[in-house]
Parts: sequence; structure tokens; C-alpha cells
Amino acid sequence: MHAQALSQVSFSNGADFLWFTISTNQNILIRINADGNILEYGIEERAIYNRNYFAQKLQPYAGKVNYYQNEYDSTLNGKIKNIGSCFFTYYPGGDYPERAGKIKSAGILVFDYYRKFEDVLLAGRVKKIGFSDIAYYTSFEQEEFRGKLKTVGATLITYYSVFDDVVLKGKLKTIGAFRCDWYPTTTTWSRKEALATSAKSIADVAPLPTVMVRS
Repeated sequence: MHAQALSQVSFSNGADFLWFTISTNQNILIRINADGNILEYGIEERAIYNRNYFAQKLQPYAGKVNYYQNEYDSTLNGKIKNIGSCFFTYYPGGDYPERAGKIKSAGILVFDYYRKFEDVLLAGRVKKIGFSDIAYYTSFEQEEFRGKLKTVGATLITYYSVFDDVVLKGKLKTIGAFRCDWYPTTTTWSRKEALATSAKSIADVAPLPTVMVRS
């Protein structure tokens, strides 16, 4: 069985969404951005002295990676066909422009994307990965939140507003039932403790994949 799962959601500087990560039964991580593009793939390396810490850069995957070639639909040519046992399909070039040429499936995970009529700001962004619905703050919501990741499945993600704290504006505030507290350093604001105690899964408090915050 070649199973895949949405396993991580990553943020930069505790504020900006970076990518979704799907994992395969071969322990390959595949990072995909909000527009449905594969950014990188490889094997995650754990720290020797603390198994809850991981290197930010993935180690290269040495297995088989194939690409689409000489396809009738030329939009497929050059796209990744499979990474190990995880095979990719793509929406055809003649599909709606918001999803044409983007990932349709990664193994058993089916992707969908927002259409322009739903919200111009969100057009083309990932709307669904497998059974997980993905939502973002819309163009009708508070200005500093617009376009930020809002929910993954049933888990709500909130951010500090200017009314909470001007300095923390835009940073992660809560992920499900987990609250993100920050403290000042000489140059920036950092989490009081590594988010979710060093990339710990918060599955105990909310059905969300592991959340990673990167500097």
C-alpha cells in the first residue's frame, strides 16, 4: 500500500505560511506551497540529541523520480510524475485557469483549488488536500489577516491583531486549543518555547498535522 498523508504545516517567523508537507510510506516528505507547486522533497533529518528537533533542509532523496515527457497535453511535460511510490496527476491545461496544470492528486490525496468567483484574493490557492479542507482569511476580513492560513480541517488558526499588540501584529496567536505566547529579545520577538515544544504534534488538542515554525 502506497499511503500518503498531510503531515506538516510550516510557517516562517511565526507569521507567514510556508508550505504543506505530505509524507509517504517511504518516509519521503514533499513540500507543496499554497499555489499547489512542489517546492522540494527529501528525507527529514532528526537531531541526534533531541528527537523532537529536525533539520530545516531536507536530505536528498536518492530513489527514483520520473517526469512527464512527450504528453499530448503539453502542460504536463517536465512535471514530476512520481517520487518513489508517490505518483502525481495534474489538472489538464484546458481546465479552469485557477487549477490548470496544478497537482490533482498525490497518491491517494486529491487536491482542489479556489476559483476566482469565490474570492479573487484566494484564486488558485489550495482548497482541499485529501479529506482536509483548507481555508484562508478572505478579502472581506480584517486587513492584516487577509490571505493568511485560517483552517486546516477542523483546526482554526488565529493571529495577533493590532488591537492585541502592535508589535505582535500578524504573528500566530492560537492553533486549535494551543496558544502561542511570545517574549521580546533584543532584535525580534520569539516564541517563549519552541512552537508545540519543538515541533511536537498537537494532535492531542486539535486534529492538525505537526506545525513547524522556521526562522
